Amino acid sequence: MSTPFDHLDLPALSGAAGTIRLPGSKSISNRTLLLAALSAGVTHINDLLSSDDVDRMLEALVKLGVRVERGPSPGEVRVHGCNGAFPVKDADLFLGNAGTAFRPLTAALALSSGHYRLSGVPRMHERPIGDLVDSLRQLGADVRYLTAEGYPPLEIFPGSVRPAGRLGVRGGVSSQFLTALLMALPLTNAQSRIEVTGELISKPYVEITLNLMARFGVTVTRNGWQSFQIPNAACYISPGILHVEGDASSASYFLAAGAIGGGPVRVVGVTRGSIQGDVRFADALEVLGAAMSYGDN
Repeated sequence: MSTPFDHLDLPALSGAAGTIRLPGSKSISNRTLLLAALSAGVTHINDLLSSDDVDRMLEALVKLGVRVERGPSPGEVRVHGCNGAFPVKDADLFLGNAGTAFRPLTAALALSSGHYRLSGVPRMHERPIGDLVDSLRQLGADVRYLTAEGYPPLEIFPGSVRPAGRLGVRGGVSSQFLTALLMALPLTNAQSRIEVTGELISKPYVEITLNLMARFGVTVTRNGWQSFQIPNAACYISPGILHVEGDASSASYFLAAGAIGGGPVRVVGVTRGSIQGDVRFADALEVLGAAMSYGDN
């Protein structure tokens, strides 16, 4: 017997036109929140994505003693930075299935001289994190598995963190591991170098990390995609006001609709100067013959 969910009818359309405002990028939203929390000063963030990942990061930061104020409009928050030291040194954090919160927070908390327990939904506990934990242990961090080796949940104890010197990470695993290390290493106040073994995957996401770190005052020297050097005595400083770009991946569907359906389709929230790699999709449409124009946002 047929049910309404057995199939989906898509009627033919004569064209596509209109304006769409993009949701904020999840990758940029959670990176921005953590960097703002670790920085000196107050960061006024606009266009923050409303999603489970972002909600879990916000909840975790508040539990860690970071003052977060919601603004009058959706997606607007003010984060009072803790200048590299979370005020709360003992906390249980539930992070759902938010990989963009779990991995970077693991690295930052492992270098924060506190006692923390990080857990998530069952699916999160199936996502490997061993490469990141191995790298953190090279720094003297005390990170322990509570159930299966190499997987969350985790318990973090105050470790004997020492200057990194050189730190190795495999390029063929999640780029979130490299992102987590890059964002956390300035907390050591020492020059450090990450060397990537093998081909680095998801380079555009690492590029997002480097761009945002630079906006918060820490410039990483990159040698191709094989090594990354964090300067000595690096510290995060709030840029004051920061706008989260619209999600470039989401933009591609609407841009394609405009190209195929005659348009014009206007996508608000991301432009040619985006730090997201997926914005190059617009260049591909231009090569195919679509007429593209760009504004400031």
